[in-house]
Amino acid sequence: MRCPKPVLSGLVFLAVLSLPGLSLGGRARRPRSYKKSCFPGLEAVEAADYAKAATFFQNRLARMPDDLEAMYGLVAALAGMGKLDEALATARKAVEAGLPVERFVAGPRHWFKALVATEGFKDLFRRKGKPLLHGPMVGRVTDHSAAFWVRTAGESRVQVVVGTGRGLAGSRRSPVARTSAARDYTVVVEVGGLKPSQRYHYQVFVDGAAMLAGELPSFETFPPAGRKARFRVAFGGGAGYVPWNEKMWDVVRSHAPLAFLFLGDNVYIDRPTLPALQRYCYYRRQSRPEFRRLVASTACYAIWDDHDFGTNDCAYGSRVDEPAWKVPVWRVFCQNWNNPYYGGGEAQPGCWFHFSIGDVDFFLLDGRFYRSKPRGPEPTMLGPAQKRWLLARLKASKATFKVLASGVPWALGTKPGSLDTWEGFKAEREEILSFIEKNKIGGVVLLSADRHRSDIWRLKRQVGYPLYEFESSRLTNQHRHGKIPGAVFSYNEKQSFGLLTFDTTKPDPTVTYEIYNIDDQKVHAFTLRKSQLTPKR
Repeated sequence: MRCPKPVLSGLVFLAVLSLPGLSLGGRARRPRSYKKSCFPGLEAVEAADYAKAATFFQNRLARMPDDLEAMYGLVAALAGMGKLDEALATARKAVEAGLPVERFVAGPRHWFKALVATEGFKDLFRRKGKPLLHGPMVGRVTDHSAAFWVRTAGESRVQVVVGTGRGLAGSRRSPVARTSAARDYTVVVEVGGLKPSQRYHYQVFVDGAAMLAGELPSFETFPPAGRKARFRVAFGGGAGYVPWNEKMWDVVRSHAPLAFLFLGDNVYIDRPTLPALQRYCYYRRQSRPEFRRLVASTACYAIWDDHDFGTNDCAYGSRVDEPAWKVPVWRVFCQNWNNPYYGGGEAQPGCWFHFSIGDVDFFLLDGRFYRSKPRGPEPTMLGPAQKRWLLARLKASKATFKVLASGVPWALGTKPGSLDTWEGFKAEREEILSFIEKNKIGGVVLLSADRHRSDIWRLKRQVGYPLYEFESSRLTNQHRHGKIPGAVFSYNEKQSFGLLTFDTTKPDPTVTYEIYNIDDQKVHAFTLRKSQLTPKR
């Protein structure tokens, strides 16, 4: 059963999330590319060139007087210049226009330290703000547990209480954990002892005070591990921040998927040496009410691609500590998601991981941290440690379907003239696909993102069975990529996402890929049967 349409779907469950959207004074005044259009001014703030930053944002506001991000940037510039009265007046104006006051507390904190310390801002925050800056984000869900990610205003004690119904009957409590400055004031707490396929509501407590007002958010635990089930999982990439397209998160939520897979280019940063800009990109998205409603009710899983990790089409080699920014960028990523684990941890950083829903296994891959130059000797996208992990996990899997999710397309020819997809790593790609065939691993489904469209591709094989790839990567992006001949189906007219329905209860289990656009119109549907993905004996 689908949730109500987005406009009516739980808009009051959390008062702190109920914020107006951004108006840019009419469609004609919208910039052609919004997601990084404030970066020049923000880079000036980070470089302490506050006069330059102030001029940039004042000029921007002259063109787009309702642009909340320009107001935010101007407050940072004024605060840096020591013009705290002007900064506070601008902050008040921004908050009244719809910018969450929590944005100034989240920061980056050194941009607003002087402002936040003023009595005027403290009064504004008491009246308009909450100690819960970002989240809750549900993740690490199993058939008996769930974890909750949050960010708080200061180092605080956090606990989550989970129960059935609005009264939280039969409550289960997480341990009390503490957010820390070292982890950017975030923490993940876990609640166990839950039942499979059960809908639970929950409350978040920060320093003993309940944070969620109105109708409490809810999520659903996964079906029993290894058992046949019917469920939905949504996925996509290409989610550059575009205020008027942020409604996409409500559209996704209206379909009530058990999980959402963020397959890269989730926020668009392209500033690997500037941690402040990286954090800004996460904070901006995490503060959107539409995004907060989705992640509060849907288990979230995320990998990165080039624009979240480094720069466009980047390949920096297999060394862990070269360039020196690699591990710091990875730590920022880890602090902003709620994955089951992150590669091999500190000893082998990365964002690959796996999880299961019922009798479907999901393997999400990191195609950037260890990627070498495609024209170099023995090019690799995954690196040896991740590849060993993937092949071992695939061979051990007894699942009906095995879903391999990559940040870039598997099919050859999806990005003509480029070696950034698996096109540049044909030998490693063939090693993986041949391993599937040699070990007679059935039920493999390929997912990908990167291209700003939603596609279906059929990968013909000489042995084994044809593989099918479902690609979707224009969640909120303005820019679109052209359709490529050879696809089974392709759509790029509007922003879109992929919805997968698995039904392993059937005699011949199925997975159906549906494409929905930002206006919640179903564009296409395509069903695969397990018998089509079964190796010949």
